[in-house]
Amino acid sequence: MTVQCLISLGANFGDRKHTIREALAKLAGHRLVRVLRASRMHETRAIGGPAGQADFLNAAAVLQTSLPAAELLDLLLQIESELGRLRNERWGPRRIDLDLLLYGDAAITEPGLVVPHPRMAWRRFVLEPAAEIAPEMVHPTSGWTIFQLLDRLNATPYYLAIAGSIGAGKTELARRLTARGAARRVAEEVDVERLTAFYADPASHAWLIELQFLEQRERLLAAGAGAWQDRSVPTVSDFWFDQSAAFARVWLAPEQYARFEARFEAARRKVVRPRLVVLLESTGRQLHDRVLRRGRACERGLTADTLERIARAVDRQTRRPDVGPVLRVESENWEAAVEEVSAALDAMA
Repeated sequence: MTVQCLISLGANFGDRKHTIREALAKLAGHRLVRVLRASRMHETRAIGGPAGQADFLNAAAVLQTSLPAAELLDLLLQIESELGRLRNERWGPRRIDLDLLLYGDAAITEPGLVVPHPRMAWRRFVLEPAAEIAPEMVHPTSGWTIFQLLDRLNATPYYLAIAGSIGAGKTELARRLTARGAARRVAEEVDVERLTAFYADPASHAWLIELQFLEQRERLLAAGAGAWQDRSVPTVSDFWFDQSAAFARVWLAPEQYARFEARFEAARRKVVRPRLVVLLESTGRQLHDRVLRRGRACERGLTADTLERIARAVDRQTRRPDVGPVLRVESENWEAAVEEVSAALDAMA
C-alpha cells in the first residue's frame, strides 16, 4: 500500500539551493519513494535558536511511498546525515533540515516520531511552500487543510491567546513574553471582592462572575477596535475568550449553562480570533501547589480536583473543530516555555 506524504526541506548555510536539490534527488532515487511534486524555494529569516543566523531557503515536497512512517523518517535522517547535517544545538544553523509533516491521514505519537509535525500548523515558512503543492491535504488532528491553515495566518490579527486552568501561569507567561520585546499585552482585570464572594459560595455567585468575565473579554477583544489592524506588532492576551465556556461548564448548573452558552456563542462571533492558542498544561496537584504559593486568601478553598476539572474543560474546548492551531506547553519550565512560544510568534508573523 502506498501513502502520500508531505515533507519540508530547509537549509541556511552552504550552497542552500544545491543541498535541497540533492536531498530531493536522493529521495527520488529510493526504490520505494516517488517525489510527486516539489515547491519553489522560499527565503525566510531563521526562527528560534541563536541570534545572527543566516536566512533559510525553505521548500516542501509531496512524496508517494510504501515505507512505514518510522522508516520514512529514518530515511530523512539518513539523507540529512549524508548531506552533512550536524545536530549541535536546538534550532541552530542547518546545512539541511528534512521534516516529515504529514503521513497520509495518520496521527502518530511514538518515541521519536510525531505526525502531524507538532509545529507545522502555525509556521508560515512551512505552510507557504506546502500550500503551493498540497493545498487540499488535511492536517488530521485539526481537520483543517493546508490552505485553511495558511489562510488563518493571513486573515487573522497578529494575536496569540494564552489558555489554562486557574494557577496555570497565564499572566506570568504573558508578562514574560511582552517583556522580551515589542508586544501589546491585553490583560484581564479581576474584581477581587466579587471573586471572594464567588469562591465562598459558588452556587450563588457563579452566574454573575462568569457573565462578568465574558462581558469583559468581549470588550477587550472587540473586533472593531483599531489596535487589531496593526499587524506589525503582536498582541498577547493572558486569557482566551473561549475559556469562558470551559469555566462556566464547571461552575454552572446545567440549566444555567444552557443560557450562558447561547450568550457565549453570540459574543464569540463578535470578537477577534487568535492566530494561535497556547494551552498551559498542568496536573491538578501542580495547579493546587501554585495557587497555594501565590497566597490569595479567596483561593484557599480550591481543591486539586476542581482545578483538574477546569483544566480538562479548557482542554476539551481547545479541541473544537473551529478553534484552529493549539500549542500545548508545560509551564514547569518558564525559560523553555517562553522560548517555545516566542518562536511560535515569530513563525506565524
